[in-house]
Amino acid sequence: MITPSGEFKIKYILYRKDRVKVLTKLKVKVIKKNMGWCDDPKSSHYNKLIKLPFSHKHEKLFRKENIYDIILVLNFNMRPIKKNKGSAIFLHVAKNNYKKTEGCVAIKKQSLIRLLREINPNTKVKIFPQK
Repeated sequence: MITPSGEFKIKYILYRKDRVKVLTKLKVKVIKKNMGWCDDPKSSHYNKLIKLPFSHKHEKLFRKENIYDIILVLNFNMRPIKKNKGSAIFLHVAKNNYKKTEGCVAIKKQSLIRLLREINPNTKVKIFPQK
């Protein structure tokens, strides 16, 4: 998946309460062990938060590694949702050495925590086209 370019609102924030304290003015949801995100275009739950177990292709949000300790869910392909256009476009914690994501945007965890204090419900994330 190629990261989409454009200007996106932050729909809400998902976070691991056992790993971070989130201070923000945006709507938040605690990531639980049974939470996932459907990325299967064959499902009616495509590009939506889901409960596990789940019969279609999905990403587990409660992970051992820290990349999903904080997730800003961007409103890409949400109203209306178009099958095969892209799913799970998040701003989340970067992997070591900023290893490539599968379409998301990732930054250092401490930078993301600082960012949470600054953003508000009107904040938009601008993603510029890759060159």
